[in-house]
Amino acid sequence: MAVSGIIRVLERAARKAGSRLRRDFGEVEHLQVSRKGPADFVSKADEAAERILWDELRAARPDWGFLLEEAGEIKGDETKPRFIIDPLDGTTNFLHGMPHFAISIAVQEPKLGGGGWGEVTAALVYQPITDESFWAEKSRGAWLHDARLRVSARREMSEALLATGMPFAGHGNWNEWQKIASELGPRVAGIRRFGAASLDLAWVAAGRYDGFWESGLKPWDSAAGCLLVREAGGFVSDWRGRSLPICDQTVLAGNDVLHSRLHKLLVGALKEK
Repeated sequence: MAVSGIIRVLERAARKAGSRLRRDFGEVEHLQVSRKGPADFVSKADEAAERILWDELRAARPDWGFLLEEAGEIKGDETKPRFIIDPLDGTTNFLHGMPHFAISIAVQEPKLGGGGWGEVTAALVYQPITDESFWAEKSRGAWLHDARLRVSARREMSEALLATGMPFAGHGNWNEWQKIASELGPRVAGIRRFGAASLDLAWVAAGRYDGFWESGLKPWDSAAGCLLVREAGGFVSDWRGRSLPICDQTVLAGNDVLHSRLHKLLVGALKEK
C-alpha cells in the first residue's frame, strides 16, 4: 500500500515529536512536572511534544484546525479538516519510567453542510520506544508500517484477552467498572490495564488484544484508535451500541463476534437489578 500524503505528514510530525519524547524519557527523573489535577500530571515533555506537533502540522496544513489535549481547540478554516492530537498518551507511565506511551493524531472532517464535525478519515498512533507506527485511512485499511492489520479472529470468550482502563484517583466510576469486570473477568483469558487507550485500540487493530472497553475518555484518546480498529475489520461502538465517528465517553471494541458478545454482557452487567 502506497502511503498517502496526509499519512506522510502525520508520520513526519509524530517521529519528530517522538524523538524529543525518547530523549526526555531517558532523563525522566529530571523532568519538571506540574500538577494538573488529582493523579493527572502534565510534564514539560508533554508540552514540548505538543508544540512540535503543532508546528509541523500547521506548516503542512496551515488552514486546518486543531483539537489539542493541552492547548484545547484552535479553529481553522471551517470547510477544512482538523487534527485531533494527544502528544503523550500514557503520561503517568512516562513519568514512572514505564516505556508504554504513544503519540496519537487523527484527522476529522467537517460535517457536510456545516455545523460540527463528522467522520475521522486518517489516523496514526506512534510508539516512540518501539518505533511502531500504526496508521489507517478510511477505506484503505489499517497498517503497521507496511504490514496490513486485521483484528483477532478469535470467537470464544474463553480465549479472549481484553484491555481496559481502570478508574483512578479523582477519575472514573469504580462501581460501574467493577460490575463490568465482574461479569467479563470469569469468562475471558485475561484482562490487561496498560494505561494508554490509543495503544490499546491500536493493539486491538493488530490482533494483540481481542477486545477493549473504557469510559470517560476524551476525543484525543480514542479518535485515531477508533479508525484503526474499524479499518482492521473490527467494530467500535459506545455502550449503547452506536457506531459514532469518535467513541470516547464510552468505548467498546472487538471483532464482529466478540463485540456482540461483549456488548450483551456489558449491558447486562449495568442493568438495574
